[in-house]
Amino acid sequence: MGELTFYTNPMSRGRIIRWMLEETGVPYKTEILGFGTSMKSDAYLQINPMGKVPAIRHGATVVTECAAICAYLADAFPEANLAPPTTDRGLYYRWLFFAAGPLEMAVANKAMGFEITPDKLRMAGCGAFGDVMNTLERAVSENPFVAGESFTAADVYVGAHIGWGLQFGSIEKRQVFVDYLARLSSRPAFKRAAQIDEEATKELQAAS
Repeated sequence: MGELTFYTNPMSRGRIIRWMLEETGVPYKTEILGFGTSMKSDAYLQINPMGKVPAIRHGATVVTECAAICAYLADAFPEANLAPPTTDRGLYYRWLFFAAGPLEMAVANKAMGFEITPDKLRMAGCGAFGDVMNTLERAVSENPFVAGESFTAADVYVGAHIGWGLQFGSIEKRQVFVDYLARLSSRPAFKRAAQIDEEATKELQAAS
């Protein structure tokens, strides 16, 4: 399908996709973009009109939004076994998009100091923060991984959110979250991705 190009900044959600790309094991080209500069250039706005990273271009196909990119890469490179069979994707889709919707919304609201009043909970897709945390606990405790016995792209996305949430205090430090993250962070692809992005961050800081 052609060359795979990854548009990112190491201090962004692009770290999710770096990890996902390392899990696929396929070669890719990286373009590092700057906040408010090359991210807002005319050239990049043709890739993502939002002027945000990450994004990928695979041949003629452009995909933005982290959950969508994870799902796309799992399907584009089936030999990496990062998605269950199509007949067994209930949990996979459920938790991948739970993290993209209710989880991210609830955590962002909390981080920015927004509190949804009880009379408005029905209007909010995420509902109450406590309900989101309890549901997330269920997702990562019923099986070794969110879609069952095997690691999938859904673990990349869910795991990244839990990792950031624990690091910055926006997700409750429940033991089940700590244990789940430990399982994921021991993966070679996770370690490779983290090292690549740490080195890229140092280079950007040195150049600024």
